[in-house]
Amino acid sequence: MALAALIGLPTLEAAGQKVAHPFVCTDNGRNRVYVVAATGEIEWEYPARVCQDAWMLPNGNILLSHIHGVKEVTRDKQVVWEYKTQRPNEVHTCQPLPDGRVLIGECGTCRLIEVDRQGKVQKEIKLTTTTRNIHLQMRQCRRTPQGTYLVTFTGENKVCEFDADGKLSRTIKVPRKHVFAAVRLPDGNTLIACGDAHTLIEVDRNDKVVWRIDENELPGNPLRFVAGVQRLPNGNTVVCNWGGHGHRGKQPQVFEVTRDKKVVWQVFDNKQFRLFSSIHLLDVPGDPTKGEILR
Repeated sequence: MALAALIGLPTLEAAGQKVAHPFVCTDNGRNRVYVVAATGEIEWEYPARVCQDAWMLPNGNILLSHIHGVKEVTRDKQVVWEYKTQRPNEVHTCQPLPDGRVLIGECGTCRLIEVDRQGKVQKEIKLTTTTRNIHLQMRQCRRTPQGTYLVTFTGENKVCEFDADGKLSRTIKVPRKHVFAAVRLPDGNTLIACGDAHTLIEVDRNDKVVWRIDENELPGNPLRFVAGVQRLPNGNTVVCNWGGHGHRGKQPQVFEVTRDKKVVWQVFDNKQFRLFSSIHLLDVPGDPTKGEILR
């Protein structure tokens, strides 16, 4: 599909250059992971039930979560690494780590694990939650460059940070409800996608909100369930605006917004896509295994 068919708003930055990005996305409305060209054409797809997280690795393979585990898949769709959980546990997050391990957040057992290339659990951090519904325990979890862990307790409306030994060091309360993602930024701030609170916030080290977008601030892009996010080197933020709670097909699946809240790029394509829950832009330099991709 041509780029013009995807764009519902002007695609000009202040410098006058068109914005278009290739990307990997998780479409859990179609239970697929896609690699999409800057033209908007799907270059690759792979089935993944309730996929909430996916990355392109430096070798070109795709690391993806699905409801019952995590896989690394080659572009010819061969599974070269896999972790499987036991039912009724669920998995909604994965992150490639610099030592070849993969960070996985496992709901049900309620734990973070680092799994090596041989499939062995090399580190485990037990977590506690008051949320009995396994599906609502956690969403995206990240190991920060400082070696701490950010966990989104979606059923408790909070983000918790744990040290390398699993000791709780910080709790960030967020607007209700169903927080989805938390990303540690280079300046120490934390970008938080607040799910069904219809809000995106950035907090400083003292938990003060220093930037936010509320539900109806962006014409044409009212925030619905704010899901996966990525902060770009130019300061813009890419937001997956998941519409699955009554808004499917009514607005763009993802958009890029500037610091002063101007939308410069978006995907609004209901023929190819349904509901984006996470995105990894492929034209942003950096190695995701080294924490250089801020998502």
